Amino acid sequence: MTINLPKPIADYVEANARLDLDGMLRPFLPDAVFTDNGKRFEGQAAIRQLLEEEVIPVNAIFTPDAIREEAGDVVVEGPAHGDFPGSPLRFTYRFTLANGAIKSLEVAV
Repeated sequence: MTINLPKPIADYVEANARLDLDGMLRPFLPDAVFTDNGKRFEGQAAIRQLLEEEVIPVNAIFTPDAIREEAGDVVVEGPAHGDFPGSPLRFTYRFTLANGAIKSLEVAV
């Protein structure tokens, strides 16, 4: 199923599919906030560390299959698969966009 994602989200998802760390980081604003299951990472350096430690080593790839707008955010849902317990797991990604980039991303199972 192909869904139409806003460009910064599409760029993030496409880079994630390649496990391209720099590509995943590129759509984020310098002061972006990434919240992963309640843990908060502020700024690109912290987000890079999160991706390096939690996404790349387990080959976690998110495949969105649903999108909706909710309270000004873009909510994207779908499975993520990789080398982690329970794979694949269904995730919800809540993006806040600003100036053509990702201002915040909240990820929850």
